[in-house]
Amino acid sequence: MDGVRWAFSYSTWAPCREAWLLAMRLIQPEEKERIEQFVFGRDAKAALAGRLLIRKLIAEKLKIPWNEIRLQRTSKGKPVLANNVNGSHSPFSFNVSHQGDYAVLAAEPDCQVGIDVMKTALPGSGSIPHFFHIMRRQFTEEEWKVITSMNNEWLQLDMFHRHWALKESFIKAIGVGIGFDLQRIEFHVSPLQMEVAKTYNETVMLLDGEQENEWIFEETRLDDGHHVAVALGKARDFGNKRAEAPSYATRPAFTKLTFDDLVASAIPLMPEDPSCWDTFCSRQELPARQSSNPR
Repeated sequence: MDGVRWAFSYSTWAPCREAWLLAMRLIQPEEKERIEQFVFGRDAKAALAGRLLIRKLIAEKLKIPWNEIRLQRTSKGKPVLANNVNGSHSPFSFNVSHQGDYAVLAAEPDCQVGIDVMKTALPGSGSIPHFFHIMRRQFTEEEWKVITSMNNEWLQLDMFHRHWALKESFIKAIGVGIGFDLQRIEFHVSPLQMEVAKTYNETVMLLDGEQENEWIFEETRLDDGHHVAVALGKARDFGNKRAEAPSYATRPAFTKLTFDDLVASAIPLMPEDPSCWDTFCSRQELPARQSSNPR
């Protein structure tokens, strides 16, 4: 299986009744129950999009019928495929993330994968310097030098979110969850400026002061406000095969999907539940205090 990079803009998705009821039939009952517990509509759409991305990936790349796919979560909450593929577990790794306006997915054969998307946005309360003070312990002195070297506060905030996406992508790839000391990892980002829709792999990571050459970090700007980081590394042992981190030459670009793309190979798992639409319509889209943040 070739590598996959997909993105879906759930913030611009305004589902009609038919689309929402269909989407809720395409996920497992426990996932449907969890999504119905969200307070805000955007959060429900984000979580639903993440599950649809995973099921589309498995149905189309592993040829498992949509309604036969069984997803589980690890003890750290990472979604994994429970089905056996040709008598063994799936020979590829995938990960999803959703934040800001997008849900994103990355998948690769024979290596660990972690992905994170971050939208550059002003802090919910307080100033940017105060926000940086609160987050001080999550970054090394060298990282802060780069973040605060940007020409203005907005660019500093943008560089902050770029670093945060990188750190989260690594944490998600190794699956350790809360409790990992983020100062153990230090990113030397390159280039400082990135063009929209172009993928870069020049950034390197230090772990406990030593450069980690077995990890590749892809970085992409989906648009002016969203950073995506994909961590690819260390080799996993699938059977007797020891695979290295994939070469950059074959890295795919992100493809932005529509809702029709998401459900193209879908087969419903359960009957239609009209109450799902009423629940969705009763939600506020997002908290009243949130708004777009102009540059």
